[in-house]
Formats: sequence, C-alpha cells, structure tokens
Amino acid sequence: MLSLMSEPTESRRERAARRAGEFPPAPEPLPRPVLDSHTHLDITVSEAGVPGGGPADDPVAVVVALAAKVGVDRLVQVGVDVTSSRWGADTADRYPAVLATVALHPNEAPRLPDLDEALREIESLAARDRVRGIGETGMDFFRTGDEGRAAQEASFRAHIAIAKRYDKTLVIHDRDAHADVLRILDDEGAPDTVVLHCFSGDAEFASECVRRGYLLSFAGTVTFGSATALREAAALTPVDQLLVETDAPYLTPTPHRGRPNASYLIPLTVRALAATTGSDLDELCAAISATGDRAFGPW
Repeated sequence: MLSLMSEPTESRRERAARRAGEFPPAPEPLPRPVLDSHTHLDITVSEAGVPGGGPADDPVAVVVALAAKVGVDRLVQVGVDVTSSRWGADTADRYPAVLATVALHPNEAPRLPDLDEALREIESLAARDRVRGIGETGMDFFRTGDEGRAAQEASFRAHIAIAKRYDKTLVIHDRDAHADVLRILDDEGAPDTVVLHCFSGDAEFASECVRRGYLLSFAGTVTFGSATALREAAALTPVDQLLVETDAPYLTPTPHRGRPNASYLIPLTVRALAATTGSDLDELCAAISATGDRAFGPW
C-alpha cells in the first residue's frame, strides 16, 4: 500500500495504455432491449481500445455489435466540444444504432478563446437530423472554480436556447451545482425534454427534478457500495422518468469498477436499478426503452 501511494500520478496517456484491452466480460443479456443514453464512443476507442483487445478496422462497429448481443441496441453518442460533436454527428449518420448530441462541456466553456464562435458551430450541428440532443452542457463546480463560472453559465444558457430553437432534448452535466442548474433552467424556461445525465443528487434533488418532469439518467455509480443516497434517489423516481447510461469509458459498474466501460455493460446497471426500485426487470427494460425513444428517438 505504501509503495503504491508513493508512485507518481499516471498521465492521461499512461492511464489509457494501462486500461487498453482490460474490458470486463460480457454480462447476462437483458430480457428486453434498452438504450445506452450517454456514451463517448470516441473516447472509448481512443483511450480504452476495443473490447476483446484485438485490432479492429471499425472499432465503433465492434462496440455497437457487442452491446447489441446483450440487449443494448441503441446508443446516444455525446459531444463535449466542437470536435467530438462533429465526430458524433458524422458517426450517427454512419451507424443506424447511434444517435448524437452536441455541446460544449461546462468545463470546456471557460477555456475557449472564442465561446461565441464555438457556440455557432454547435448550433450548426444541432440542425442535423440525427443530432437529437444538446449536451452535455450545464454547470460543474468541482473542476471549474469561481473564475470560470460566468463562462459556464453563459454557455449553459446559450445551449438551453439552442435546444428550444431546434426542439432537441437538453442533456445536463451537473456536478456539485444542483441549485444553480435548477435556477438557470427556471430562469430560461426548460425545453420540453431535459435529461439529468449521470444523476448525482440525493432524494430531495431527485424530487425537485421529477416534479419538473425531467428525466433522471443513472450510470454505474448507482451500483457503488457508497452510493446509498443515489439509490434512494433512484427508488423514488417514477419508472417512466428513468434512463440508464454508461458515460463510457468511465464509471464502470460494480463488480468491475476501475476497468474501462462500454455500452455492453449496461445490463449490470439495469439489474441494479431493478433491485433498487423493486421493479420487474422485464417491465423496467420496457419502460427505459420507451423513455429513450421519447427523449431521442426514433432511431
């Protein structure tokens, strides 16, 4: 333990190299198909590699096919900057199982030399047919300090306006910023469909989101042993306001926490949600699938 603690922190490249090829085995398939409502295919294949560890001429096709084998037949590829948003929109055009969302991540907004120009690029992508959401956008007080919050808020408000202009689902990144996210949504007027990506709040915050009609998307974090408050939030969320996601290649569910994540591991999180909510697994899958189609579909 002491020797591990004394080792220098891994660089992003070193971490990617260590994780490559270490994908967990596939879980038992689900009884009904569901979607992965939030994944980063570009980061998955570039940082973590391809499930199975071998080379692939078309790594996205490998990830999509492996997910389909366990009942995850639709994926939402999420943008975090102009480059990834453009990649996602193009990828959605190539793969029938993939739809895209486009946005500037809240931690990206304060770093941009010309936020307005980047927002114009996002808006141009929002008009494309297989771009079905604007996100991930929102507020992040964990990684961005006070000096960047004005830019974050301006970006968030601009994304809300784009979502409403193009009638797209708004996908929100909220980290340590629950009250401000709700304040800004209330100020601006939320789009018809709002998804709280990787929901991280407690039961009280979940109740506020549910009351507003928002959708709560739960990631592998809901399976973590320390996530009691998160499971309490999931338990009070109506099944028709529940979504499930990977946020791949991050947030791999138990028992594979720390290894790279991909859409084929969604069944682990769905089964955890079924246990948490007391839902029949078949019925929960059907509800998640219907909510995904309502938010992003048809594919």
